[in-house]
Amino acid sequence: MFGASWLNLGNLVLGLIAWILPVVNLVQHKKADRGNWAVFSVASVSACAISLCMQIFYTSHLVKIEDWSALMDTAHAVALVAT
Repeated sequence: MFGASWLNLGNLVLGLIAWILPVVNLVQHKKADRGNWAVFSVASVSACAISLCMQIFYTSHLVKIEDWSALMDTAHAVALVAT
């Protein structure tokens, strides 16, 4: 499937995008043209959903290669960040 490093990088980038887009939307809130709020909202939710899917794929990859120590080391942090 995908390389584990690409899944981690994509997960991080899309997670940051999901956090940044609402901030950009709030900054533009004070401007007169607010027609893009729906686009920012849909893009943010989509980036978040894809990021969470990539995290699930990464966990699946760790299970396939039977890297149980990596799963045990990262499970708590992943659950905390995913919420």
